[in-house]
Amino acid sequence: MRKPVIAGNWKMYKTPQESLAFLEAFLPLVADHTRDEIFLFPSITSLSSALQAVAGTNVHAGAQTMHWLNEGAFTGETSPTMLTAIGCGHVLLGHSEQRLYFGETYERVNLKFKAAVAHGITPVVCIGEQLSEREAGRTEETLRLQVNTLLRNVTRAEAKHLILAYEPIWAIGTGRTATPDVAQQAHQIVRDELAACCGAELAGTTRILYGGSVKPDNISTLMAEPDIDGALVGGASLDPHSFARLVKYA
Repeated sequence: MRKPVIAGNWKMYKTPQESLAFLEAFLPLVADHTRDEIFLFPSITSLSSALQAVAGTNVHAGAQTMHWLNEGAFTGETSPTMLTAIGCGHVLLGHSEQRLYFGETYERVNLKFKAAVAHGITPVVCIGEQLSEREAGRTEETLRLQVNTLLRNVTRAEAKHLILAYEPIWAIGTGRTATPDVAQQAHQIVRDELAACCGAELAGTTRILYGGSVKPDNISTLMAEPDIDGALVGGASLDPHSFARLVKYA
């Protein structure tokens, strides 16, 4: 019952013109694809153009982050009302690069998550451990704390809109991919913590994506695991043909 999601995070790549060129090539390649939902997260300068280009197609474009307030003296930030004003219905929250480089905390992600849901924006929330945490045997502790903090003071009605993306930080952009077994174990932990926070029914319906050096040659084995419901793709989503192959994994 959990429809898979294949999502591309373009990070700080592609001008608006480059984004439109990608979509011109990519959209025909996946036009008949219905098995999975397809998300793309371009930079903020390309978002409006991308939203217009994907309108009426089976591809959704979303923002890479947002603030939790509707307005204020927060230079450089984008509010949920600004996103909905341009027709944006998806947002990526808590990405590890926001946490590592810009001080993002899960207390703030909690606020952003609730704001997104309140504005009808579907949040894809990233969680995952650093290499030092894995080597210290703290993967389960870290993942449970992240999920628990994310869902603090969140109602079940709000939580049903959640999509999670497990991204082991040690596998992002490194060429190292968690083995299917390692990824499955982490996803099981996350689903168990969801059940503890929000009940078994919601845990069973929440989609949990895997992110971390996902490529056309490894996605099929990852997707074969019972608790992996899709992929959050970085570098391999920048080329339309490569990303189309990912979407159409066997």
